[in-house]
Amino acid sequence: MFDYKLLAALAAVVEQAGFERGAQVLGVSQSAISQRIKLLEARIGQPVLVRATPPTPTDIGRRLLNHVQQVRLLERDLQSQVPALDEEGMPERLRIALNADSLATWWAEAVSDFCAEQHLLLDLVVEDQTVGLKRMRAGEVAACICASERPVAGARSLRLGAMRYRALASPAFIARHFPDGVRADQVARTPALVFGPDDFLQHRYLVSLGIEGGFEHHLCPSSEGFMRMVEAGLGWGLVPELQVRDQLERGVLVELLPDKPIDVPLYWHHWRSGGQLLGMLTEHLARATGQWLVPLE
Repeated sequence: MFDYKLLAALAAVVEQAGFERGAQVLGVSQSAISQRIKLLEARIGQPVLVRATPPTPTDIGRRLLNHVQQVRLLERDLQSQVPALDEEGMPERLRIALNADSLATWWAEAVSDFCAEQHLLLDLVVEDQTVGLKRMRAGEVAACICASERPVAGARSLRLGAMRYRALASPAFIARHFPDGVRADQVARTPALVFGPDDFLQHRYLVSLGIEGGFEHHLCPSSEGFMRMVEAGLGWGLVPELQVRDQLERGVLVELLPDKPIDVPLYWHHWRSGGQLLGMLTEHLARATGQWLVPLE
């Protein structure tokens, strides 16, 4: 039988990206949490962590993390049926990976009432929608929002809809770079904004215009900062329609090529054995997200 104090130590180190912060979360010394990891490795006969910065789980470590995530959720179901088992009476905490644009637009409003009703705390990991699934595969999160439909083993996926993006720039940027009007073949020759190295949305957009190859771009890994840079005229960028309706109405931002948006599909992935709470959240999202996301064709 597993010693769950040892598994909790592994989860804390990975989730908190280090031994020191993991120890703080568990209320033990850094030496104590290190000893628990060593004892876990001695019992299973192989490493569970790669000692890097931050520490990352090995293959067996990922399997153990998946197990811990699901046990936490199943324990909550049992506590609701046998309240005496819940000695601390603490709210449940769900660790979820999602993309920055969802967090900056529809996510908070979509889950606010649910979290209040279920006494649920969220531990959010911001990850680009194209790679968010790696967090589930690593056993670091109980669920994620990503652009991939195919779930990892032991999980299910639910189609939520798509976020619509529009290629926008400031009037000053357009006047400077497109004095004779915007043409598709000119867009790649002007500075763009890219969220990060895993963000290939601008590449996809240019390909849809028949343009391939590299292009000049700034890197800005902040949804709010991305918006500010577009408004300041540093470059053009693909911005969620939900985020810029007011700016478009006021003329602060202008669409480069009207009626040429690009849609990014979003899928909700969750563990099959995630218990009632994860199932209820999944049902809630299935009902609620249609207010903000466009249907997938």
